[in-house]
Amino acid sequence: MLEAARAGDSTAFQQLVDPFRGELQAHCYRMLGSLHDAEDAMQETLVRAWQGLGRFDDRGTIRPWLYKIATNRCLTLIERRSRRELPTDLSPGAAPLAETTWLEPYPDDRLGLSALDPEARYAAREGVELAFVAALQHLSAGQRAVLVLREVLGFSAREVAGQLETTVASVNSALQRARKVVGDRLPGVTQQANLRSLSEDSIRKIADQYTIAWEIGDVDAIVAMLTEDAKYAMPPLPEWYEGHDAVRAFLLEKPLTRKWRFLPARANAQLAFGTYMWNEDKAGYLPAGIDILRLEGTKIAEVVSFLTADFPRFGLPTEISG
Repeated sequence: MLEAARAGDSTAFQQLVDPFRGELQAHCYRMLGSLHDAEDAMQETLVRAWQGLGRFDDRGTIRPWLYKIATNRCLTLIERRSRRELPTDLSPGAAPLAETTWLEPYPDDRLGLSALDPEARYAAREGVELAFVAALQHLSAGQRAVLVLREVLGFSAREVAGQLETTVASVNSALQRARKVVGDRLPGVTQQANLRSLSEDSIRKIADQYTIAWEIGDVDAIVAMLTEDAKYAMPPLPEWYEGHDAVRAFLLEKPLTRKWRFLPARANAQLAFGTYMWNEDKAGYLPAGIDILRLEGTKIAEVVSFLTADFPRFGLPTEISG
């Protein structure tokens, strides 16, 4: 297949790279914090791979070579663009709104898990959790690449050094610094670990309670599900709310003055919902945002509602009839 691709057979090339499309795009998302940017970077990676196939030395699998191309493409894009953040990363007045670019959600079905073993699947899911991807954005481009390639994808220090055309010592030094920065910004327990500690019935109960509370407009029930210091953010809006009193006041003043419908969603390997708000003119419920929840035990520690998410990319309908 490789020889046929080198000879100009585009079908053979597609068969060669197709098993890696999902994981390559997820890699680009970790690096860039944007689904749209990740899609573009992955496509550019495949174009460059097709054009440069004659330079692949064929001394191993094509996977590390594809990651080298994808990583270098992402490094170039990072240098050109500002980092992406969540509103909760910024204190009031920390950055002018015009200079702030928000993190985007990522669909679970784009993770490319089918070709991975169970341990790699677990790492891949952890690697797209919002807290982790947000923390990555605070690293330099090189540190970000090293941490993702080593910790999420499991490449050796020697392999990473080859991909980034640097030394093993430089890779190890960058990894140590990156771990410190990211570790200071992460919750004590990942969502994958938290979800594993709960039974399927417990997770379903949390999802059902949250859905019902919103759909009947029960602010007390919603707040009762939150941790004391829970955060609520709605990118691209810059403001966010923290604690029971602040979240309650916000919900009563704005969202809960409307009627809602919730559908389960699969995003960032976390508990998530597509939310729909009643529209009188359409006599139906229209997309309002994709809510991604971070749990601490059975309590909700953070809700990030992405108001401009593209619902069809997450397999969600564009309208729910009344």
